[in-house]
Amino acid sequence: MGLLIAGTGALGCLFAARIARAGNEVTMLGSWTEGLVALRQQGVRMLDLDGSTQNYSVGVMNGSGSKVKYKQALVLVKSWQTERVAEQLDRYLSIDGMVLTLQNGLGNDDILKQIIGAERVALGVTTVGARMLQPGTVQFTGDGKVIIGSHPNIGGLTKLLQKSGFQVEIVPDPVSLLWGKLVINAAINPLTALLRVANGELLERPVARELMAETAREAALVAEKQGIKLPYPDPIISVEQVARNTAANYSSMLQDVQRGTVTEIEAINGAIVRRGESLGVSTPINRVLWLLVKSLGHH
Repeated sequence: MGLLIAGTGALGCLFAARIARAGNEVTMLGSWTEGLVALRQQGVRMLDLDGSTQNYSVGVMNGSGSKVKYKQALVLVKSWQTERVAEQLDRYLSIDGMVLTLQNGLGNDDILKQIIGAERVALGVTTVGARMLQPGTVQFTGDGKVIIGSHPNIGGLTKLLQKSGFQVEIVPDPVSLLWGKLVINAAINPLTALLRVANGELLERPVARELMAETAREAALVAEKQGIKLPYPDPIISVEQVARNTAANYSSMLQDVQRGTVTEIEAINGAIVRRGESLGVSTPINRVLWLLVKSLGHH
């Protein structure tokens, strides 16, 4: 029965558009009313890198009573929605079904595995760029990879993503990549959200740049203490490179703050602080950023 995508935000819409464009049946599961209304009316609208806009029709559901069972699902919701979505996916997934999480932050795969079962959950990371223009309308902002941890049942999903034009890599240990992305998100996202600036501006302001570097260094120490080898030799060089490459982008955390919705601060800096505490690694800067973003409200 085609593919189920949990999430109607930027990445959910981008993956849905590209997979539907390749001739596959896609159903989107969401809870954002305006998003669901727009998707029902016009499908997903995607503004491509070449400036063209196209609509792709998708199935839409809000999680109330579907009898259909899906063999494949992608999880692209915010980390604070993972538990609710896991309960829904447990109902909609066939016995031999497979779920791939490509979410930001720490612990999403653990929540999914507890509820759905480890044999039906794979962990991945994506560097594909997308921006929500309005409900149901997404701008594709940059090609990237979909990197998936090897899993005996992931073959079908891998083929589907490749046929839809995604660059897919299978790696034995996705945890290293997850932490690689986590360190960078922890250093860029809260600072942009608090200062209300695009990513590149952090490099233009010496104090912000220093804070970004310190945050990345702290988070990298937590990874190191667990024996996790990051996918780059120097976290500070890497985080500055990402800020440079995405200079005009507004981070998802800044977009959440501007929209007045819940951020992913708990699963990013909050998770680093908690993991640091359990390992005896001090993370004062991540802690302050975590508390400051939480104090903006909407939590």
